Amino acid sequence: MTVQPADGLSPAAAFPDPSHDQWQSLVEGVLRKSGKEVSGSAAEEALSTTLEDGLTTRPLYTAHDESPDTGFPGFAPFTRGSRAEGNAAGGWDVRQRPTLTDPARLNEAVLGDLENGVTSLWLTVGGPAGVPVDGLARALDGVYLDLAPIALDAPADLDAAAAELLRLYEERGVARSEARGTLGADPLGHEARTGVEADLAPAVRWALRCDAEYPGLRAVAVDALPYHEAGGSAGEELGLSLATGVAYLRALTGAGMSVEAACGQLEFRYAATADQFLTIAKLRAARRLWARVAEASGAPAAGAQRQHAVTSPVMMTRRDPWVNMLRTTLATLGAGVGGADSVTVLPFDHALGLPDAFARRISRNTSTILMEESHLARVIDPAGGSWYVERLTDELAAAAWVFFQETERAGGLPAALRSGMVAERLAATWAARSAKLARRKEPITGVSEFPQPGERPVEREPAADAYAGAPGGLPRVRRDEAFEALRARSDAHLAATGSRPKVFIAALGPAAAHTARVSFAVNLFGAGGIEAVHDPVSVDTGTAAGALTASGATVAALCSSDALYAEQAEQVAGALRSAGAAQVFLAGRPGDYAGVDSFIFAGCDAVAVLTSVLDRMGVA
Repeated sequence: MTVQPADGLSPAAAFPDPSHDQWQSLVEGVLRKSGKEVSGSAAEEALSTTLEDGLTTRPLYTAHDESPDTGFPGFAPFTRGSRAEGNAAGGWDVRQRPTLTDPARLNEAVLGDLENGVTSLWLTVGGPAGVPVDGLARALDGVYLDLAPIALDAPADLDAAAAELLRLYEERGVARSEARGTLGADPLGHEARTGVEADLAPAVRWALRCDAEYPGLRAVAVDALPYHEAGGSAGEELGLSLATGVAYLRALTGAGMSVEAACGQLEFRYAATADQFLTIAKLRAARRLWARVAEASGAPAAGAQRQHAVTSPVMMTRRDPWVNMLRTTLATLGAGVGGADSVTVLPFDHALGLPDAFARRISRNTSTILMEESHLARVIDPAGGSWYVERLTDELAAAAWVFFQETERAGGLPAALRSGMVAERLAATWAARSAKLARRKEPITGVSEFPQPGERPVEREPAADAYAGAPGGLPRVRRDEAFEALRARSDAHLAATGSRPKVFIAALGPAAAHTARVSFAVNLFGAGGIEAVHDPVSVDTGTAAGALTASGATVAALCSSDALYAEQAEQVAGALRSAGAAQVFLAGRPGDYAGVDSFIFAGCDAVAVLTSVLDRMGVA
């Protein structure tokens, strides 16, 4: 739609309207210069990017991609937001998750958070990773419970934790109509994490009580994080959250609740990743899909999904953890623009143990900056009208609905979990993604790209794990896990010998010929904690052997131009071999060079290469 200025002057009036065919023709010309002879739609496809769930990001979106069924904010299908005012009234709820188990230390952290911008608390109560139930009162000492909503996570003892929270409301004079938050009952999520068969009766019992006595409390959490943390795609996360929500609806309505009341007892939790556009589309698609479920259940007006977004634990790295601040900023941006009601920003050192005060401050300030300085919350549905986001929302919703239906045909989520269907599907998705990570098609800054093998590790006090020693359940994965295992081997070698594993960079010719491939090789070997020795700057047949010996390395990598490889590679490789090189790599596409064992190039399996190098070096 073209909006004409009030004065009638159109800035684009002097320019002709190009057609889609004309644009494709220009693309053909650009691709032709790069050696690709394609035409028409094939030219556009050549510039497209394939995502998970069978989605494709195209290079151009137009008004033809506008969704016809987005509706209005606050109205079904709620794609544009569950509330008409969106987050414009006061921003999203900044929900902090302090992970301390000592009531006194937790209280200090909680009060500091609430004094500095946090608006609700997500507390683990009971079990090895939570504050004891009898310590909850101490942990919440000084907290105005009528102003700060509490979201419980009590996997070990829901009944005791929920009862204690309600007792505190009564003891501190909080009117039942003023109590806010969620009791966090999620038996199916607990089963997904532990393999222990779910009992939905306690969740139903608390939902009935909340519906009757506490209008501002929700009893049930539909947590999709177990599926995200098991390696699931955005579509699978959405599909399984729908299946979970439907299972709870069946249980609640079976106990006598209306569909409207049952929907009002659910809060949905999703992961927000550094792919901000996918996060935006995921939250918008989630609301649309749940609205469809509510409509099919006979309560279309009850389909306004309450959403809690959490920055992804899967994307958090243990090496160069400072980069996690940038990842969580992008994830929070996606969650805010996507319309999440509550957002939890995990501290940048989350993967290392208990976060320190600095990390907690940065995590809460991430939301503050995005709302107060970037003004993200001042616009209702900022992504609305973006043809790319609208199309991505539609396609993601369609993919998620297909998987939801597959799960329902398998007997619903409980049956799909117990049969192994969910685990198998998520494992296949993670295996495909792991291959991309290994080949650095999905780069991890500070880990697989631009690593710093000599960095000083960030150390934190160990954090308790609520699911350590669980008998079964879905695995928990991290993007950095394969490279982290390699770096751990390097660290062990450093501790045992005082030095890191080394590779000698045998650069041929002038800097102009070898600099690009030297940088590539240093980057790749550094991802495995292997120190690259590039001294001298350049070698030839006469100097290569001595330089290798001086480096102390037993593995070498040739780096130069293809032209110089043709002239010198075999001779230099032979010299390196004679000096004791156990393995010789060449940076470039595979070719036929005597003396060269293997090749490293963009898109090669970096994990396999680095594993073979460490194996050859005898690094355990």
